Amino acid sequence: MAEVKEIIEKKESAFSFGKEEMKLLRDPLNDNNPVTVQILGVCSALAVTTLLTKAIVMGIAVTLVTAFSNLFTSMLREYIPKQIRMIVQLVIIAFLVTVVELALKAFNYPIWKDLSVFIGLIITNCILMGRLEAYAMANKPWRSFLDGIGNGLGYGLILIAVAATRELFGKGSLLDIKIIGPTSEYFLNTNEIWMLSWYTANNLIILSPAAMFIVAILIWIQRSKNRKLIDIS
Repeated sequence: MAEVKEIIEKKESAFSFGKEEMKLLRDPLNDNNPVTVQILGVCSALAVTTLLTKAIVMGIAVTLVTAFSNLFTSMLREYIPKQIRMIVQLVIIAFLVTVVELALKAFNYPIWKDLSVFIGLIITNCILMGRLEAYAMANKPWRSFLDGIGNGLGYGLILIAVAATRELFGKGSLLDIKIIGPTSEYFLNTNEIWMLSWYTANNLIILSPAAMFIVAILIWIQRSKNRKLIDIS
C-alpha cells in the first residue's frame, strides 16, 4: 500500500500546478520575454505583423509547436544521444510544423496562403531550439510543456502588439474592420467620428523598418518600467 501511495503522489506531483509552474507561464510574458528580453524570433515579428489576423495565427502556431516540441523532447531526453540531439530536435520540430501547416491549409486556406512561407520557417525560429536546449533537455515533460506554452504566448503577445499598431495606424483598421480615418465604419453612427476622421493611414508603418522601431519602443518601455532588465555591462 505504501508503494502504491508513493506512486500516486509522484504522478500527482508530476502534474502539479503551483508557483513554479505559474512562473513558467508568467515570466515569458514580461521579465523573460523571448522577443523583447532574449531578442529571439525578431525576423518573423517583422514579416508577419502587417495584419493582426496573421499575427494571431502565427502566435498560435508557434505556441503549439513550442509546447509540444518541448514535451516530446523532454519525454525522449534520456534516450537521445548527445551527439545527435540537435538533429533529433529538428526532426521533432519539422514534424510538428508540418502538422500545423497542413491543418491550417485544410481549415483556413487564405491565411495559409499568406503565411505558408513563414509557417515553414518556424523550424528555424531561435526560440524553439533555445527552449529545447536550455529547458526541455534538462526538465520533466509537464514543466517543459508549460515552458513551451509560456514562451509561445510571450512571442505571440509581442506579435499581436506590433501587428495591432501597424494595422491600426498603417491601414486604419483592426481585423480588417475600418476603425479610424475618413471612412470609419465602426464609428459611422456615433458622435466620435469627428475625433477619428482627421487621421489618414500612413503606409510607411506597414513597411518592415517601422516594425523594427515598434519592437524597439516596446523594449524601451519594458526596460524603463523594469530596471533590472537593463544590461549594465
